[in-house]
Amino acid sequence: MIGTVREVTPNVDAGTVLTGAQFIDAFRVEVGAAALNAREACTRMVLHGPRWALLRLRNILVRPFGLKTSGEGAPAPGGLIGLFPVLSETPERLVAGFDDSHLDFRIVVDISGNAASRQVTSTTLVRTHNLLGRTYLALIMPFHKLVVRNMMGRIVEPVR
Repeated sequence: MIGTVREVTPNVDAGTVLTGAQFIDAFRVEVGAAALNAREACTRMVLHGPRWALLRLRNILVRPFGLKTSGEGAPAPGGLIGLFPVLSETPERLVAGFDDSHLDFRIVVDISGNAASRQVTSTTLVRTHNLLGRTYLALIMPFHKLVVRNMMGRIVEPVR
């Protein structure tokens, strides 16, 4: 059904996207005949909605620990979508994320299906490096699924 977000089995090669990932999950939403590419889907996910308040809070909380905050880090080959550096991109797949001292993070946005029935899948991969990374991951997990489901729902809103 168009607009229904559901958790699915991840279908990315974790070894290629983020070798050694300790966490991976994926969510999919049906978008019907909407003509959009991976960048547009990712932009709708990331740049629309109220989650920026959570990101501002996150940036305030992690700054004392020396962790990257929005806008920090090396320039990305594909620019930024929100605070996420775009690492690689085709019309069907966009990979964004960053490496930090505590963990490495990737989001993969895939477009699949045919012109009459398209799906967007968002896969999250995380590799932690130390106790701080594992602690951070454990702290955000209760919110992760809720935030991703909300983000995925925003892909469909402009085309309804």
